[in-house]
Amino acid sequence: MKRLLFLGIALTGISFFASSQTKVSLTAKINTPTVQCDMCKERIESYLKRYDGVTYVNVNVKKKETTVKYLTDRTNIENIKTAIANAGYDADDVPSNPDAYKDLPKCCKKPEDGGGMSKPKQ
Repeated sequence: MKRLLFLGIALTGISFFASSQTKVSLTAKINTPTVQCDMCKERIESYLKRYDGVTYVNVNVKKKETTVKYLTDRTNIENIKTAIANAGYDADDVPSNPDAYKDLPKCCKKPEDGGGMSKPKQ
């Protein structure tokens, strides 16, 4: 009887500790107004996938929005915005890193800087 009681307590304790190991994941939408093309999308997605704690990245070029899922015990939203800025793009209230922006291809730069997608001739 004592063994059965001890086994029940042990299993309850193990299941409690196992459930407390669940990592909290959050999803955030970040405004990325300087995204111009699919090359921008590929750059941001590949850059963020290298960051510890980022589990999912999708850049919507038409909406100029980046959706990121991340583990809160490994990173936070400010680190992710800074990472996007370090890739050369604006992220919400974080401006792009000037050196990284300078190294972007012409199509990925802002239209006021002579960049953007070329318009078809009519």
